[in-house]
Amino acid sequence: INLIIKKPFKKTKSSSSPVNSKDWESISPFAVEIINKLQDHNYEAYLVGGCVRDLLANIKPKDFDIATNAEPKEIRKIFKASRIIGKRFQLVHIYKGKQIIEVATFRAGLNKNSTTIENDLIKDDAGKIIRDNIWGNIEDDCNRRDFTINAIYFCPISNTFKDFHDGAQHVKEKKIISIGDPLYRFEEDPVRSLRAIRFATKLNFKIDSKIKEAIYEKGDLLGNISNARLFDEFCKIFLNGHGYENYKKLQSFGIAKYLLNLEKNYSGNKVYGESLKNTDKRYRDGKSITPGFLLAAILWPKLIERCSFDNGINIRKFFRSMDGVLRNQQKLTAVPRKFSSYIKDIWVLQLKLHSRIGSQPYKTLRHPRFRAAYDFLLVRERAANDKNGLGKWWTDFQKNDDSLRGSIIAQMKEKNDEESSKKFGFYNELR
Repeated sequence: INLIIKKPFKKTKSSSSPVNSKDWESISPFAVEIINKLQDHNYEAYLVGGCVRDLLANIKPKDFDIATNAEPKEIRKIFKASRIIGKRFQLVHIYKGKQIIEVATFRAGLNKNSTTIENDLIKDDAGKIIRDNIWGNIEDDCNRRDFTINAIYFCPISNTFKDFHDGAQHVKEKKIISIGDPLYRFEEDPVRSLRAIRFATKLNFKIDSKIKEAIYEKGDLLGNISNARLFDEFCKIFLNGHGYENYKKLQSFGIAKYLLNLEKNYSGNKVYGESLKNTDKRYRDGKSITPGFLLAAILWPKLIERCSFDNGINIRKFFRSMDGVLRNQQKLTAVPRKFSSYIKDIWVLQLKLHSRIGSQPYKTLRHPRFRAAYDFLLVRERAANDKNGLGKWWTDFQKNDDSLRGSIIAQMKEKNDEESSKKFGFYNELR
């Protein structure tokens, strides 16, 4: 189905007019196909959440989520290429080649005054909710969502939308407004404070004053969130082209500490800003980005803090401190094992990049992590405003052939030992 929607919405259950969009043709034909098939089986089905919000904001959506009143087992019967995932929240993934569309059943909200819903929850002996598959209607499902801009339901078959909280109008006004009292909603799920900040930056929207108050008042509840979930939020916040702006907002609300193991005495360290700006630029340029590089950069000041003295570093402490710095970050955000060795390689190579005599430069250049380490060297150099030319030396060295590299090393030999190999670090980062 190749569907181009010329009229975004017909007005139903909303007092506001929808926002015109240039990007309705970017709706996934596979998502439309799923909705059509569910409706053919007499079920309600809508696009919902970020994809509708982004279309209204003239942003091309990346993912398409569908909400329906069909239960997971019923969805599974209709689509052979599908599987049910999750226990606490059951969802259905429907497959077509490399495409995956997530389909969720309408759920009833958790009303703090509702004993019926509370009694329907399945908990373990400690009282932790382990299953929360309480089905509801579209209004129940809408009330359960976090912000009005994420609670707009669109049917691409009939060109109609359902918007119970004026979300389309709030998109037009560029506002982020909570569904319900944000103080209570952030108690339900403290990660909503991070989502509010992320959406505000991505969409260039203003955060409602009530949400701001809730972030200040309930931000400390982020300390109770699992490190695995916070790693997922770390990636969404810092690896999507708006990392630096998100970092500044997190700092202003005092909640960056729940994602980042920052240096105690120098939270304004320029390495943080430079590394985030570097990652944002790579994202915009379509280059590869990895949480491993960003974590190596952000945790670098903490590592230097542990081992620096008298404008130098204690090499033994440097190596001994690496695992401890990573362990402390692990308490905040889970760091997958594959990134731990990657991070340590980048750190160790910072030492080797300062050694530019003999055969060492050739060995360093052949290291599989050289390029990442070199990129981080340039970040450090900009952050420290260092003018000694170490970054330029490595830029020239990796561009030239072996005969010219030999002459570059020979020129380095003529300089004093302190400049060529013995002195480590930039003055402003060692303080």
